[in-house]
Amino acid sequence: MITRTDVEAAAARIAGHVRRTPVVRVEPGPYGSAGAVWLKLEYLQHSGSFKARGAFNRILGAAEAGELPPEGVIVASGGNAGAAVAYAARTLGVPAEVYVPATAPAVKLAKLRRLGATVVPHGSEYAEAYEAATKRAADSGALFCHAYDEHAICAGQGTLGLELLDQVGEVDTVLVAVGGGGLLAGVAAALEGVAVEPETAPALHAALAAGGPVDVEVSGVAADSLGARRAGTIGYDVAVRTGVQSLLVTDEQIVEARRLVWDRYRIVVEHGTAAAVAALHSGRYRPEPGERIAVLLCGANTDPSDLVT
Repeated sequence: MITRTDVEAAAARIAGHVRRTPVVRVEPGPYGSAGAVWLKLEYLQHSGSFKARGAFNRILGAAEAGELPPEGVIVASGGNAGAAVAYAARTLGVPAEVYVPATAPAVKLAKLRRLGATVVPHGSEYAEAYEAATKRAADSGALFCHAYDEHAICAGQGTLGLELLDQVGEVDTVLVAVGGGGLLAGVAAALEGVAVEPETAPALHAALAAGGPVDVEVSGVAADSLGARRAGTIGYDVAVRTGVQSLLVTDEQIVEARRLVWDRYRIVVEHGTAAAVAALHSGRYRPEPGERIAVLLCGANTDPSDLVT
């Protein structure tokens, strides 16, 4: 179980290793009756996503406990978790091996290699890369860093929520794009959040409906970052405990929101990140009068060539 105390401990541990990313207040007019809307620019984090927070907390915590082996660390990833673990490992002088689906975007693979990681393509989706990575970790003795369903990873991601509160004061709602639920778990442990998922990758939505994590079919424009076949147990438990609402958006709404973020703010984000914006822009999330909303722009490891200028 992730608590605010866990998140506060993670914040102390990773201080000095991660960036304090800025918050921008934007005009609430396009979003109905919202009183204030902030964008948390977490895509400016080291490695291009929030996942650096969890990666540093996991590796530093293992080192503190004397559990970081000389074989280094292994992660399975659609790209962002791999980049985060690779960045943290390089910074801390630790070898890193990243298993990715063969469908991972070229821009993310190139980044992994620039960060010095050993990249191993395996399978056509995250679940297959994950299975191979866990076997490799067991055989080699390396520390496995789960992309989203691990206590230290989730607590590290939650430091984003504490930072947001410190920057803007109280917020009523935080819109969070969800894949496996690691970011949501940490943020919801610190403050109230609403999960936003693609209709084509509804792992948490399905888990909440079924009363526990279940396998779902995964496809669509955001599958590289939100393509977990099954929600993490930690994310699910925190969602139930805190009463998280899960909203689904279409691929078309995600694409439109991504272009809107570029056109309106000149910010380039991943399709997965744009899912959180899509909830507001499409009307899937309707603010109450005067509601104070924060939208997490959590990743920007994407090819911007398809954006309209």
